[in-house]
Amino acid sequence: MTNQDILETAKAIAREAGALIKEGFESDKAIDLKSSSIDLVTNYDRAAESLIRERLNSAFPDHLIVGEEEGADEGNSPHVWYVDPIDGTTNFTHGVPFFCVSIAMYTNDKPAVGVIFDPIQQELFYASAGQGGFVESASGAVKQLKVTNTTALNQALLGTGFPYDRATSDLDNLEQIGRVVKQCRGLRRLGSAALDLAYVAAGRLDGYWEFKLNMYDVAAGIVLVQEAGGIVCNINDGSPVAPADVVHLVAAGPGLKDILLDQL
Repeated sequence: MTNQDILETAKAIAREAGALIKEGFESDKAIDLKSSSIDLVTNYDRAAESLIRERLNSAFPDHLIVGEEEGADEGNSPHVWYVDPIDGTTNFTHGVPFFCVSIAMYTNDKPAVGVIFDPIQQELFYASAGQGGFVESASGAVKQLKVTNTTALNQALLGTGFPYDRATSDLDNLEQIGRVVKQCRGLRRLGSAALDLAYVAAGRLDGYWEFKLNMYDVAAGIVLVQEAGGIVCNINDGSPVAPADVVHLVAAGPGLKDILLDQL
């Protein structure tokens, strides 16, 4: 089975999970806390991940899954799926319509397939390695993803976010934000790392950075940005982002990446 075939299956699964969480967005939710009072999970996060896992296990029984809510499968396989059933749960619980389903497959630790579905805007972002990236609108129109060619901070609209342990950690992103916000055209904290990366891939944001992300937050977005001609790398040293428990990353077009790294 080719990556393109696998991509079509992932797109269908993302749409199905998106329909579930859209229903949840318009309904009452059971909200629990995870690591802190600002780290939330709902019954719809759990239900959506269970649905995604069931569909993936049925289609690809030899693959492994790493999910936000149910953790990582045990075993060995060159093919690993990274699943965030609702990226932007805080937005979801507060009635802010900016969240998504994020699903990605990596083969031998390399990005292979990425899908991000925004069930409110009905936008489906998708890409497979070497085949480019695309976004399908609610009307069914398809547009190729392409990062911007911005080369100056004062012309850049950027995205970022804060780690869940910002109240207790020195690495809270405040110093970096204070430095960059004085130089860029605009700075947005939208609340979904996956959609931030999709927006970089679509040229809506010129760049994005964040500390202390998980691989399931960003795996699909990395595929999208790279297939849209952008660069995703570690903030600390500019190296490629490989699967890890904690990720510090910056994503931008080639003309802005080094400028952002210098500031961060």
